[in-house]
Amino acid sequence: MLDIKFIRENKDIVAAGAKKKHVVFDVEELLKVDDERRTVLASIEKKRADQNAANDKVASAKTPEDRAKTIAEMKLLKAEVEKEDTVLKELMKKWQALMLQVPNIPDISVPDGATDAENKEIKVWGEKPNFAAANPAFEAKDHVQLMTALKMVDFERGSKVHGFRGYFLTGDGVRLCFAVWNYALDFFSKKGFMPIMPPTIVRKANLYGTAHLPGDVEDYYMTQDGDALAGTAEVPVMGFHSEEILDAASLPIKYLGFSPCYRREAGAHGKDVRGLIRVHEFYKFEQVILSEASHETSVKLHDELNRNTEEFIESLGIPYHTVINCGGDLGLGQVKKYDIELWVPKEGKYREISSASYFHDFQTRRFNTRYKDAEGKLRYAHSLNCTAIPTPRILVSLVENFQQADGSIKIPEALQKYMGKDVIKAE
Repeated sequence: MLDIKFIRENKDIVAAGAKKKHVVFDVEELLKVDDERRTVLASIEKKRADQNAANDKVASAKTPEDRAKTIAEMKLLKAEVEKEDTVLKELMKKWQALMLQVPNIPDISVPDGATDAENKEIKVWGEKPNFAAANPAFEAKDHVQLMTALKMVDFERGSKVHGFRGYFLTGDGVRLCFAVWNYALDFFSKKGFMPIMPPTIVRKANLYGTAHLPGDVEDYYMTQDGDALAGTAEVPVMGFHSEEILDAASLPIKYLGFSPCYRREAGAHGKDVRGLIRVHEFYKFEQVILSEASHETSVKLHDELNRNTEEFIESLGIPYHTVINCGGDLGLGQVKKYDIELWVPKEGKYREISSASYFHDFQTRRFNTRYKDAEGKLRYAHSLNCTAIPTPRILVSLVENFQQADGSIKIPEALQKYMGKDVIKAE
């Protein structure tokens, strides 16, 4: 959430930011409602001051007539205040709804573009496997064929139990996920991140705090009580320090959240329906940082977060590229975002595995997460997050890139001690 004072003083910049993000938002409408809100609020405050003055007049009235006259005036003031209070409540609802729609301003380095097709490639790493070069008879399979043959997954029974996009991981599919989790826990802990397992049933206020609501409401599972199932550990972890004043000496605070995640994929009907690319429930490690309120620090930590995940992928030997997201592919609160996408051989394309974003104080204003700076002034912290690794999605690229001609899967060296073997093959 942006500060209303900032919006008033920089309305052209806010409007330009919305345009770059391809977000439909009328800043003039917000300012008009804000003017009305301020006018009514000032009127109420004046009338309440008049009420206080009338109370003093009643106490000091010299005659019964003066006292009665003042009491009558007080009743009129009370009625007017109550009427304006009703108007103010309605204005506040409208004002708050508009404030939740104000997009954060993208960084100047964010490229123009309307969709993810216009994201800009900034890095390519790794050598894509050329199976036919080593063996002309080698016909590469996709992860569904490979994992089904090796009894690592069961989609048929998954659909029977869960429905569309359902799956069971079985046998070495489960063991491989645990190997990834244990390796990720060790890897990112060495980067200074404290592991945290948050609740995943969260109050909706946390989704508004992270700016996933109101825009993404169709993608969340809601409970009977009006709570929601989190689609990422970012949501509850950001709520961890809500309404708190942090010790400045503790910044930056780095968390490695691990949780199940739930997404309805409501906007992806008919898209990526095969396999483990886009499922309703999965597990994910998420890097979350709270830092001092400094743009330079946010930029530095943003690159650091993204590089952590790049290094993790490199240690597994999976080819990838990194893109900087265009304006139209940024979320409401994001200032800048990188996506890391892994090579999927059978499809002949890169698939997203991680997103790294920074928000300045957009989220922490909503959560009221602050700290005292060196001068003792209260400031909102800055927030950042980045996917460390999601499962089972990473298995898609892992098994396809490391498949062997006999249908077995070579285990990346970094995972072998966690897996207890160096190859997955038919029993």
